[in-house]
Amino acid sequence: MKSENSKVNKAGLPLSGLLALATSIFITILTETLPSALLPQMGASLGVSEPLVGQLVSIFAIGSIVAAIPLTVATQTWGRKALLLIAVGGFAVVNTVTALSTNYDVTLVARFFAGVFAGLLWSLVVGYAARMVPQHQQGRAIAIAMVGTPLALTIGSPTGAFLGKVLGWQYTFGMMSVLTLLLVIWMVFTLPRFPGQAAGRRVPLTQVMAVPGVKPVMFVTLSYILAHNILYTYIVPFLSPLGMADKIDMVLFVFGIAALVGIWIIGALIDRWLRELVIASTVLFAAAALMLGLWAAANPMVVYGCIALWGLAYGGTATLFQTASAKAAGNVADIAQSIVVTVWNIAIAGGGIIGGIVLNSFNVLYFPWMLLVLLSLALLVALNARSAGFPAAGGAHDINSAEAEANAS
Repeated sequence: MKSENSKVNKAGLPLSGLLALATSIFITILTETLPSALLPQMGASLGVSEPLVGQLVSIFAIGSIVAAIPLTVATQTWGRKALLLIAVGGFAVVNTVTALSTNYDVTLVARFFAGVFAGLLWSLVVGYAARMVPQHQQGRAIAIAMVGTPLALTIGSPTGAFLGKVLGWQYTFGMMSVLTLLLVIWMVFTLPRFPGQAAGRRVPLTQVMAVPGVKPVMFVTLSYILAHNILYTYIVPFLSPLGMADKIDMVLFVFGIAALVGIWIIGALIDRWLRELVIASTVLFAAAALMLGLWAAANPMVVYGCIALWGLAYGGTATLFQTASAKAAGNVADIAQSIVVTVWNIAIAGGGIIGGIVLNSFNVLYFPWMLLVLLSLALLVALNARSAGFPAAGGAHDINSAEAEANAS
């Protein structure tokens, strides 16, 4: 196995394998976010209100919350490739069920299990990408694997929204199932095999949380992603009072293009400027929220400008937070990733629930001010995590070296 890993690492960036990982993220993000883009169509078809369709995003997140840590801990000794193929193959099953369903309860159950498979997949991808390359390329490899996120937001969500209008939302989920089956075949032939932890080296969750830097990363992830999902889950209702609900395709496209630029910037700089990029991303998102709160009603172009800033800030956050977690945790990166996944999905579920309460009881124009509070907390913790969590360049662990040391001991 060591010779296979060395062969992978010395070959430079293994683009085919990394792009396969990116496609798995693309499918995961698209499965998660499509109900937000298809809110009216799914509500009408399933005979439920828009806030209830929003809970299809929340139940997806709950599935990940419930499953990510227990499944990752229970499968520490499993081969990473086989486990990854199981997670990806699961999406073909649950998206097919969703595509065929005409019942809200059945759809809800399918979405829960989609979240279960997503939680497992997210726990694996970052560590997998990092193990495919040497230390000085880990950040870039993770960025390539994470490019599926902005591509899903740039291409997937607007295309899904368009196809939902033209063909119906069920066909969109059906096409994702076909794409997933093709991806499984691709992964079988391109991804290297990596072992799990040795049977006697299981690491308790409390020990992972005690690693310096892990807790600050989790807190910043929670605050930032909660802010994002309060707005993103209910972006259509937020745009409605501004007279822009019928522009959702273009809004999502602008967001996605900006997110793609954001992850390109982060991919180029993350190996040297992780701390600075996290701070810049948080400040940029907060600026977009402030401008939405002050001037969103004034001019549609202001909204598009804020959406672009938001997308630019958000595009690389999965790469930033998961890289920070992986580098802080070292040889227990997979378990740390499962905690990130759980925290991330608590934020997604919280965004759906909190946003739904505000939508039903108050005014969606309160959203930007809620975002500002959450982002201010995230910025404060990130600034203080100077020695661990979000350190300056040179202060992070090499995942491969830490793993080698653990195995040698």
